[in-house]
Amino acid sequence: MLETLGGSLDQRLLSTARHWAAQGVPAIVIEVTRTQGSVPRETGTRMLVSREDVAGTIGGGHLEWQAMAVARELLVASSGASSPQTQRYPLGPSLGQCCGGVVELKFERLTPALMQDWQRPPPRFHLQLYGAGHVGRAIGHLLATLNVQVLWVDERESAFPSNLPEHIRALAVDAPEAEVQQAPVGAFYLVVTHQHALDLRITEAILRRGDFGYLGLIGSATKRARFVHQLEARGVSSALLQRLVCPIGLPGIDGKEPEVIAVGVVGQMLLHGGAASSN
Repeated sequence: MLETLGGSLDQRLLSTARHWAAQGVPAIVIEVTRTQGSVPRETGTRMLVSREDVAGTIGGGHLEWQAMAVARELLVASSGASSPQTQRYPLGPSLGQCCGGVVELKFERLTPALMQDWQRPPPRFHLQLYGAGHVGRAIGHLLATLNVQVLWVDERESAFPSNLPEHIRALAVDAPEAEVQQAPVGAFYLVVTHQHALDLRITEAILRRGDFGYLGLIGSATKRARFVHQLEARGVSSALLQRLVCPIGLPGIDGKEPEVIAVGVVGQMLLHGGAASSN
């Protein structure tokens, strides 16, 4: 169930930080502040270290063990507020890691002020997800754990799970296709509703807008051909129709179970988003 996942890794880490602070647990926040070359995690990645517990990860391996040891030394050395400290770690043979890059880590005591200034990385993509049936729910289950921004649209209020993480907003409306105009430029769209006619209306609205970053439509190659024929007859350009992804999902992943479809299409969107950000 979505409600058991509690949000993306960064959201869960911030929630843990707030819980520890409320319980008076002394802790150090370790943050990756600079990287060079091949490294296990990107700038902005954090983990929490208390005297007895750890939350999050900066990539594992010997780097993480050394960082944890430094954090616990800082906890022992000072029970009060202390200034942030920065250390540089070459990821070579001395650390037993073969990445070969360099990581700079900041060690800072967990305080209310630090949590207030907690900078979250930008979402990987903004998605309008249409449909809260079996496939839509399986996709939502995966998206609940990722740093993405999602508007989840369906005609049925009862179709959505309860207690969604804050980066997924559910919206029940009578005309889902009208929500297309509310998305930001370059947004991703995924159309997996329970009705072909509704799929067609939503897909046409997205294509007519034209500024989408990704448009995925559930269905077979036969459904795609039928939709393309109908949309061409309505004046939608061939250039836009070529960008319609249908069937959805990474090639080579077989299986029609909702969970398998979800893995394939979420992987496809992540790949598409990564390619777009590198251009």
